[in-house]
Amino acid sequence: MFQEITLDQIESATRIVYAVMQPTPQYCWPLLCESLGTEVWVKHENQTPIGSFKIRGGLVYFAHLAKSSEKPKSVVSATKGNHGQSIGFAASRYGIPATIVVPHGNSIKKK
Repeated sequence: MFQEITLDQIESATRIVYAVMQPTPQYCWPLLCESLGTEVWVKHENQTPIGSFKIRGGLVYFAHLAKSSEKPKSVVSATKGNHGQSIGFAASRYGIPATIVVPHGNSIKKK
């Protein structure tokens, strides 16, 4: 079922995320703009604590869990990458033990 997202929800999520990290920088790269023939802005999500935009989802999810009666005793996530880092990072901020299951041979860059 589709549920429309409200401006209040977006502003609430923004406050949750920016309480933990600064906004990531955005740059206009002239050579890229020239090459593509249009203005291009690049948002540097590699500047987050886990190097990915996915940190936002984990932080907002756990903030809502912490406020509800559904706060789990622990969480488990199976993933190959940034989602698991997001869950682990956010769970630790809320004192919730997290187990992240990754496939054997997963990229060493995701450790």
